[in-house]
Amino acid sequence: MKIDKVVTGYLEGNCYILTIDNESLIIDPGDDYHLIKEKLGKNKVIGILLTHSHFDHTGAVEKILEDYNTQVYAFDNLSEGSFKIKNFTFEVVYTPGHTADSISFYFEQEKIMFTGDFLFKESIGRCDLPTGSIDQMKKSLNKINKYSNDVIIYPGHGDETTLLYERSNNQYLFTK
Repeated sequence: MKIDKVVTGYLEGNCYILTIDNESLIIDPGDDYHLIKEKLGKNKVIGILLTHSHFDHTGAVEKILEDYNTQVYAFDNLSEGSFKIKNFTFEVVYTPGHTADSISFYFEQEKIMFTGDFLFKESIGRCDLPTGSIDQMKKSLNKINKYSNDVIIYPGHGDETTLLYERSNNQYLFTK
């Protein structure tokens, strides 16, 4: 699987384009549709995955839907568990705290997780915005302790990290 990152909008949100055999999933297309479309090239878009509903993660969705015959997959139409879209197999993990509709996408074969604004390098997402909850965030952080240290985290903003690094350097994520 090829992973491209496009940093979009004035809040510098990370949009990820996952590609296998010229078919792409787009994760969190926040803005700057022209940059996303350029990175897609001639690939077929087979789905949009949203980690949560904040504008800096959803701003380009409508334009993508206008140009591509695809579907949006988000909290509203996904349950927690395993999914397959064409050649992509992933697990949906409910990770509320930043928002009530926060979900993460874990690709077990590649050992990668897209966390949106739930987990960042050395930090977590704000919990003081509408539908945010520090109690829910603590439960979500506890939930990801079942994943191995070598899982690579692709957050909604900033740099990639690993669970091993976060367990040692993130004051919010403690090993049991």
